[in-house]
Amino acid sequence: MTQPHLPRYGGSSVADLLPSVGAQWGMPGEDRLGLPASDRYVVLLIDGLGADALARHAELAPFLSGVADRRVITCGVPTTTATSITSLGTGLVPGAHGIAGYTFWYPPAGDVLNALRWPADISGLDVQPQLTYFERLNGAGIHTAAVAPAAFADSGLTTVALRGASFWPVDDERDLDRRAELVAAAVLSGDRNLTYCYERSLDHTGHGQGVDSEAWRSTLTTVDALAARVRAGLPDDIRLVVTADHGMVDVAPDRRVIVEDVPGLLSGVTAFAGEGRFRQLKVARGRTDEVADRWRELLGERAWVRTRDEAEAEGWFGPLTPRLADRFGDVVVAMADDGAVLTRTLPGELRLVGMHGSLTAAELEIPLLVA
Repeated sequence: MTQPHLPRYGGSSVADLLPSVGAQWGMPGEDRLGLPASDRYVVLLIDGLGADALARHAELAPFLSGVADRRVITCGVPTTTATSITSLGTGLVPGAHGIAGYTFWYPPAGDVLNALRWPADISGLDVQPQLTYFERLNGAGIHTAAVAPAAFADSGLTTVALRGASFWPVDDERDLDRRAELVAAAVLSGDRNLTYCYERSLDHTGHGQGVDSEAWRSTLTTVDALAARVRAGLPDDIRLVVTADHGMVDVAPDRRVIVEDVPGLLSGVTAFAGEGRFRQLKVARGRTDEVADRWRELLGERAWVRTRDEAEAEGWFGPLTPRLADRFGDVVVAMADDGAVLTRTLPGELRLVGMHGSLTAAELEIPLLVA
């Protein structure tokens, strides 16, 4: 059986990016990514842009593919937006910040919390109270900003991951020139500055129509144009760093396991979280091994099935902070092939074409481009 690709925490992961920027300005920590020195950085995160997909479609993204300083780093596990953006924004591995996936075990939210659709009565500060890296930079007198869709201004994930950054709302995401203008204005504040910019259209298109679609390829060209315009609008001495939060895999209808169609599969499972390519199962006391063995027998070489302790020992999440460990599944099911495990109780998932969450190279490896 193939082995999972592993995140490179503490070396070249998305959690190492902002500390590498901060190290240029004398902040504690190391410049593990060897970034060029500057007083101002723009970090442009393109949701859903895997390194493999960019390499396969280089001709559709001439700016991104033409950047001379090109590397491949990894996101964290699970390979999903909420987890990765929190790792970027805090400089912490998933096991330390506790945003354990798209959905994860958090009893105050009624068992499972959806990290992208935050209930109004759940405080982001309660879920993730540790300082973000933006707050740390602010404390050192360094200006920070976040340029993102206006609807995200007060979201739970913004509080969890971007807290401390001055929020610059994007009202019309189709207006690339205006977005580039906002980034250029935001990054010029203060003597030193870190500005984060988020772009989501590629992920949205991939989920709806797949990575192997004309719509996705067209969107990649648009995203490339956005990156080019951001770079063109910046003075030469400002560094633009382009990265992503995860890649994506297309999942055909005949590659899906519907849990309700497998008698007894959920026996002993008390909560069903995560996403199609990375299921996290909460299990009744004393039944962890039984449940793990049942899922291994069903999926065989199609999935890497681990108990939480096994996954931690292999380095999936980084070291788990004890008070946060229960947010991660007692059993985790990471797809090794191009399949997914879905449930009819979440009908929106059944409509997805592109998915992510697992530890394949297509999902875990992301670009780091310094222009």
